Amino acid sequence: MLNTVIEGYNTLMNDYSDKRVKDWFLMSSPLPTLTMCLSYAFIVKILGPRLMRDRKPFQLRKTLIIYNLLQVIFSSWIFFEAWDGAWGNGYSFRCEPVDYSTTPAAMRVVRGCWWYYFSKFTEFFDTFFFVMRKKYDQVSTLHVIHHGIMPMSVWFGVKFTPGGHSTFFGLLNTFVHIIMYSYYMLAAIGPHMQKYLWWKKYLTLLQMVQFIMVFIHASQLLFIECDYPKAFAWIILLHAVMFYFLFYNFYQQSYKKRENKKMVAQQKKDDDDRAHNRPVDLPAPASKQSKSFWSNLTSTPCFLPAVTDTEGSDEIYSRPPANGAAGSAFMSDGSGSFRNRAFVSKSANA
Repeated sequence: MLNTVIEGYNTLMNDYSDKRVKDWFLMSSPLPTLTMCLSYAFIVKILGPRLMRDRKPFQLRKTLIIYNLLQVIFSSWIFFEAWDGAWGNGYSFRCEPVDYSTTPAAMRVVRGCWWYYFSKFTEFFDTFFFVMRKKYDQVSTLHVIHHGIMPMSVWFGVKFTPGGHSTFFGLLNTFVHIIMYSYYMLAAIGPHMQKYLWWKKYLTLLQMVQFIMVFIHASQLLFIECDYPKAFAWIILLHAVMFYFLFYNFYQQSYKKRENKKMVAQQKKDDDDRAHNRPVDLPAPASKQSKSFWSNLTSTPCFLPAVTDTEGSDEIYSRPPANGAAGSAFMSDGSGSFRNRAFVSKSANA
């Protein structure tokens, strides 16, 4: 049994992978990437909070400004490579097979895919900085899943299909990151920048629209003939649905939490008014209070931590929150059948 598994693994890695990336950094085996993903989850959920338990939170204002600026530059370059080398230069939005040749144009796309994979590791620092600043409420399970699963998902894409249809998500994702890290950088400059950041409420909407567009784009492969593995389409679709509803669930929980705080504060105010014989404010009619989902969504801060994080907060977390094992905060990627030369989707990011 074990020999069969080993033989199947070697056949998959040797016969179905892209030979062009065989000797590239971190591409010979999935184990280094898997190890770093699991280590990331362990550090941010267990080790980091323990090390910071009896330490004061770091401020890191200048570090955050420089880091986010570099991320904006890095994301902009990857987006330019994806657009100029592929999607804005001949790629079909309906069906785009992988070009496995060694032409300069094909190799440019392959290198862009690898750098996109590498960028998933630089994003780990988002969480590391929150732990160092004791912003434990920002290190949610959704945040850890979102960052922890990406390098492993993208690794399979670079290993088997570096290019083609599924890289559409990389194009969208880097565009979102340009906007997202620009906001982070401006917010880190100081409270006086808040008046220029009115658009932060649209970041969550942008993230969710991203997953909808990825779902629609990938679903085309289920209904047309295209020389691209349909297994990739299914995995991209599953990733898009999973992250969309994780974001939606996060929104619902955050919204209800804020509503509960408002209700408690209003109840205290009403009790105080009654105790001092002051008139009590009557609640607004239910028809005026109810809002549609999209109306609530556009007034909700983005899931990604820096959007809701403010440097002016006086709240200090002296001890880490109670958490389960690091593994509970990390979701491993699935796999499916394969045809052509691959079996796992590259663009299943978030």
